[in-house]
Amino acid sequence: MTFAFIDLKKQYQELAAEIQAGLTRVMENACFINGPEVGELEKALADYAGVSSVVSCGNGTSSMEMILMARGIGPGDAVFCPSFTFIATAEVIALRGARPVFVDIDPETYNIDAGDLQAKLKTVKSEGRFMPRGVIAVDLFGLPADYEALEPIAAEHGLFLLEDAAQGFGGRLGQRRAGSFGQAASTSFFPAKPLGCYGDGGAVLTNDDDLAAIIRSIRTHGAGGHKYEHVRLGNNSRLDTMQAAILQVKLKAFPRELEERQRVAGGYSSRLREAMAVPFVPDGRLSSWAQYTTRVPAEKRDLIMGRLKDKGVPTAVYYPKPLHLQPAFAYLGGKPGDLPASEKASREVVSLPMHPYLSDDDVAAISGLVIEALK
Repeated sequence: MTFAFIDLKKQYQELAAEIQAGLTRVMENACFINGPEVGELEKALADYAGVSSVVSCGNGTSSMEMILMARGIGPGDAVFCPSFTFIATAEVIALRGARPVFVDIDPETYNIDAGDLQAKLKTVKSEGRFMPRGVIAVDLFGLPADYEALEPIAAEHGLFLLEDAAQGFGGRLGQRRAGSFGQAASTSFFPAKPLGCYGDGGAVLTNDDDLAAIIRSIRTHGAGGHKYEHVRLGNNSRLDTMQAAILQVKLKAFPRELEERQRVAGGYSSRLREAMAVPFVPDGRLSSWAQYTTRVPAEKRDLIMGRLKDKGVPTAVYYPKPLHLQPAFAYLGGKPGDLPASEKASREVVSLPMHPYLSDDDVAAISGLVIEALK
């Protein structure tokens, strides 16, 4: 049995001619750094997300770190984030010398749990060792976090709220699109993301134009009025013009691809919901389906994944160990049992193939193999 997802070229066939034309234009103009395509893409992304400013950069991790730099986060500060996510979310906090404070997740949505955030805030304030400064919420697997609950908490405690929309770009909460929540959002254009380029890339999205101006300076070594004036310490994190040209084409196709992701996810859920725990999308939210993540009994996960692999169906586990138990964060003293929902999810989740070019026949066949493997 063969599946369309094995032929990676299929995903890009429809866009190949237009992408090649964009790359040729960049080659002919030889504006490889900060060419006109970069600014054009930033404007198109801002229009799509409904924000006033977008600052593109080298990758999603850098976009988060630059936001923290612009906010002056450093030693003595505490920034709260979920433990069940990729390390980059907490890594940027630690790299600034600040204290990551891990928060448990809602077991249904995998997003940061607002109730546990309140509890962790109370604990940090009562201990008095670190100053609470911010919250990073992750739109995990494509589903926007519960910003209707998070925004009032951040406002009450005087915290900035950073949306990690690396997986969520294209999702919605009500009429607001991912990338428009909090004081600023970061996103990634890594190839596996819903809107991906052909390498690394990222962006900061915000309605705070002053913050955007600082981040534009930071991404180019803290540049001031000209190339060799440096008004602050920064880094080197620019989206190259070729990636911008690719993303211009892919952004135009993005609405259609999102519709196809809804089709694929709906096909999986309608077939699998009687056999296993399928993803939960609360009313009023739209997932961009960066991953289609199900849950299986922990003791059977490896067996099920092995059986699917034998049939030619790749699966993945995002994430097999929560951050509070990672060796890199051992200095924080996390131990098993601290964040039970995150730990349980790490033992049970498994993601199935997901992209907008999977056919209905592929989805039906994969679902059938999953059900067979569960028996």
